[in-house]
Amino acid sequence: MWLRVSFDLVFDIEIPTPFILMLRPRSGAQQWVARESYKIEPNIQAYEYTDAFGNLCQRVIAPSGLFSIQTEAEIKTATYVDEAPDAPFVEIQNLPDTVLSYLLPSRFCESDRFSDLANAITANALPGYNQVVAIESWLCNTISYIPGSSDYAISAIEVNNKQCGVCRDLAHLGIALCRSLSIPARLVVGYLHNLEPMDMHAWFEAFVGGRWYIFDATQSGKKGGYVSIGYGRDAADVPLFNQYGPAVYPIKHLVKVEQIAKEN
Repeated sequence: MWLRVSFDLVFDIEIPTPFILMLRPRSGAQQWVARESYKIEPNIQAYEYTDAFGNLCQRVIAPSGLFSIQTEAEIKTATYVDEAPDAPFVEIQNLPDTVLSYLLPSRFCESDRFSDLANAITANALPGYNQVVAIESWLCNTISYIPGSSDYAISAIEVNNKQCGVCRDLAHLGIALCRSLSIPARLVVGYLHNLEPMDMHAWFEAFVGGRWYIFDATQSGKKGGYVSIGYGRDAADVPLFNQYGPAVYPIKHLVKVEQIAKEN
């Protein structure tokens, strides 16, 4: 399907403030960016770089006063999420070098604390894809998804204790459970078609059968319409924006995702 995605952010800045933004989707195996616009007002100098995870990041110093970022893109993405029942577990010695960092505990995914729970959840599943499906199902049936219930990231341990959270929180717990089984897992942030309520979204991917697959315990079925912006070990790696100095908060935060007709 073809989607038009957009994100409008506006800040009221008191003093010149350095920002690092992560708002540009990139083309890859599961999405194609056909058109993109990126507007910053006032028109200031921006520098772009690619971080350690391959994400496109922009550095700016926002001047005092109103500071706005408007992004829009037309993207082709899958109508349905790929599935691979029985796809095998990839032995550590056969994993690509770039995947190895997604095996380790990280700030919000304490995978070294979840071995017993992960083994209990996946006791009857074949190693690999089926184990991740069992984890996704357990999250869906055990952890309450409550949009808007948290403004800050919490760890997998905290999510498991609270038994509820936002999309990012369920993804953190899913990642920790996968890694405790030596399945590489990473957090993804981006857009999702027909998300209710509409906002930026987070899910996780697991590396089995030689590639990454999408898992999302907050959504029913395997519908598609996912547009990735950033990948990382957890939320610490994929903030849509980081600002340095006195804290500032958006006075406008508007996300839109619509399906469009476009020739293939």
